[in-house]
Amino acid sequence: MGIDTTPGIAYNTNMGLFQVVLDTNVFVTALRSKHGASYKLLSLISSQKFQVNLSVPLVVEYEAVAKRQIGEIELTVQEIDDIIDYVVFMANRWQIYYLWRPQLNDPNDDMLLELAVTANCKYIIMYNVDNFKGTKPFGIEAMTPKDFLRLIGELP
Repeated sequence: MGIDTTPGIAYNTNMGLFQVVLDTNVFVTALRSKHGASYKLLSLISSQKFQVNLSVPLVVEYEAVAKRQIGEIELTVQEIDDIIDYVVFMANRWQIYYLWRPQLNDPNDDMLLELAVTANCKYIIMYNVDNFKGTKPFGIEAMTPKDFLRLIGELP
């Protein structure tokens, strides 16, 4: 899964779209069930309503966590690889040169904040929004997939 991360360049960029980072828990939840907000969000990646932003560490985490679910989800390793490749293809890809750690209560979430700051994202889509209370000074809001779908007009 090769990601081109030429410094300072984002690919597939359309800055008129909502710029977002999807937490791993949202990605994996979408793989676990075809019902729910996470799946709907993942299925809308090509809709031109928002743009996903990725870094190499986040893609590696998506892959590792998703593949640990083999046997619990109805996807093969190849299907997971294909989904990840598609998400990477559709996303803006960034290389992170600095670390803003620690900023958040959960050190595993700092890479999401660093990516969101680098990519000038306004939203990090996740389930554990309480872990991101320190993002307001960065102009970044953590919200659930359901809340984001409401924001973009996909849910009432």
